[in-house]
Amino acid sequence: MKIRAGFHLGYECIQPTPMLLVLNIHPSRRADLLSEQVLTFDRPIEAWEYTDSFNNACSRIVAPPGLTTISTSFEIYDTGQADVVPTEAVQHAIKDLPDEVLVFLLGSRYCDTDRLSDFAWETFSSTPLGWARVQAICDFVHNHITFDYQKADVLRTAHGGFTDKSGVCRDFAHLAMALCRCMNIPARYCTGYLGDIGVPADPNPMDFSAWFEVFLGGHWHTVDARHNTPRIGRILMATGRDATDVAMSTAFGPAKLSRFEVITEEVP
Repeated sequence: MKIRAGFHLGYECIQPTPMLLVLNIHPSRRADLLSEQVLTFDRPIEAWEYTDSFNNACSRIVAPPGLTTISTSFEIYDTGQADVVPTEAVQHAIKDLPDEVLVFLLGSRYCDTDRLSDFAWETFSSTPLGWARVQAICDFVHNHITFDYQKADVLRTAHGGFTDKSGVCRDFAHLAMALCRCMNIPARYCTGYLGDIGVPADPNPMDFSAWFEVFLGGHWHTVDARHNTPRIGRILMATGRDATDVAMSTAFGPAKLSRFEVITEEVP
């Protein structure tokens, strides 16, 4: 299938403000593009492209004072197949993990594993190793947190989601990731597009989506604790330790997000 995706983001700055942007699709999906995917600005701005330590395609700009709108629009090929469920994927002993995967076992800003470790071992140590344990964690998180746009909180950690029992997709991902890491399963955060393809339309405004991946059987596998069911049409933008590493924008100064429009839809 073809998917059309893009966004319009508006930032208001009171002074020249350096910003880091993680708004391009992930390099692993570039081969699927059916049209060019570039960031455009509604005023003259120079952008520098770079690749971060997690292999994400990022940009640097200095936003001038006033309102700046950043946009992109593209079409991309997708298999139209739902997420793979690797029921036979095995869990590695820590000594057998690749060196570059080890960082995804550690606590991070939003995945406060030290506060969840005891609960994780009490709750999930009796589950089978591998995918079955990941699924048990997802089932718990899916039922424990209630999705509520009004309860979004950029300061909420995994333990905060555990105690608040409400939040948005990033909260589901952070809690499930932290519990996986507590159980010695490497987990990394993902951000990208996920439209209402193959499911009833969501009446809420379109947004970017958060999910995560676990390293089992020598590969990274997609996991979504919020929906807890295989979905069609994910378009990956970036991966990292948690939402800090893949924030769509990081401003080094005051920058108010005044416009936010995201589109992700199947092309008939």
